[in-house]
Amino acid sequence: MPFHRSVFLRSLWQLTNTLGGYALLWTLMYFTSQISLWLTVPFAVLAGGFLVRIFIIFHDCTHNSFFRSGRANEWWGFLTGVLCFTPYHHWKWEHTIHHAHSGDLDHRGFGDVWTLTVDEYLKASAFTRFRYRINRNPIILFIIAPIVLFLFLQRVPSAKASTRAKCSVHLTTLAILGLGLVLSSIFGFGSYLVMQLLVLFVAASAGVWLFYVQHQFEGVAWERHENWDFAEAALRGSSFYRLPKILQWFSGNIGFHHLHHLSPQIPNYRLEDCHESHPMFNTVAEVTLRSSLKSFQFRLWDEQDRQLVGFGHLKIRKMQLQSILEKNLVL
Repeated sequence: MPFHRSVFLRSLWQLTNTLGGYALLWTLMYFTSQISLWLTVPFAVLAGGFLVRIFIIFHDCTHNSFFRSGRANEWWGFLTGVLCFTPYHHWKWEHTIHHAHSGDLDHRGFGDVWTLTVDEYLKASAFTRFRYRINRNPIILFIIAPIVLFLFLQRVPSAKASTRAKCSVHLTTLAILGLGLVLSSIFGFGSYLVMQLLVLFVAASAGVWLFYVQHQFEGVAWERHENWDFAEAALRGSSFYRLPKILQWFSGNIGFHHLHHLSPQIPNYRLEDCHESHPMFNTVAEVTLRSSLKSFQFRLWDEQDRQLVGFGHLKIRKMQLQSILEKNLVL
C-alpha cells in the first residue's frame, strides 16, 4: 500500500510543531508561575493535549511507522516515551500482543481494558465481582487509574517481559527522574510537581478514554478464537471515531483506529488519506463525540446478544436463567 511509507518531511514537521508547541507551553507556564500558579492552569491543560499528540508519535515509533529508519524510531520513541512516562521497548512488546489478539475473547487480559462476559461475571466470586465493579467505575477508570498507570504501573516491568524490555522500564524511570530534577531546579520543586501532575493527568485521562472508545463502543464485534479474523477484528472491532478537527489534530488521527489495526505500518498523518482512498472504509460504523458517550454505560460483553451491556442487563439474564431452571425442574 502507498500509505505504508512514512514521509520524512511530514514526520519532521509533526515532531517540530508538536514538541515545539509543548516546549513553548512549558515556557509560558514558567513565566506565569512567577505570578501565580493559577495562571499556569490553562497552559497546563493545553500542554496535556500536546502530550497526547506526543504519545501518538511515540506510538507510531513502536510500530516502526514514523520513520523508515528503525534506529530513528527507537531513538525518538525513547525520547517521546520519557515525556509520556512510558518505557519504549516494554510498551512496544505489550502493544504488539494487543494488536495480535484485539477482539479475541479467548485472548483477553493483556494490553486491554478488563472486560468480563455476562456469564463469567455471574459465575465469579463475590470478591471478583466487587473488584470488577470498582475497576469499571468511570471515576476509577478515567480519573484515578490513568494517573496510577503512567506514574506507577509503568515503572514496574512485567515478569514475562524480555530483559531488554525490563531494562527499558528502569532506563525510562531514570530519565524521567533526571528530567524532573532539571525542571525542578528551574521551576522549583513544588511548582514543577503541580504542573507536571496536571499535564500528565489531562493527557493520561484523555488517552485512556480514547483507548477505551476505540474498542468498547456500540456495535463493536468480538469473537471467540475459532471465529476470530484479523481483518474483521480491525474493521468491526476497532472504532472509526470521527472527532472535530481540532481534537483530531491533538489525538494524531488515532480516531481512524480501524485502519490502524488493519495496517499498523501506516503513520498517523496518512490515516485520513487512506480512509478516504477506498469506498470500503466508508461502510465502517462511525462513532461521533456524542454517540461515544454511550460507552460510559458499557460494563460486560453479552455473548448471547453479541453486544456490550451495562450491569442492569444482569437482571434480565438472571430472569432468563431462572426461567430455564424452572422449565428443567418441571420436565
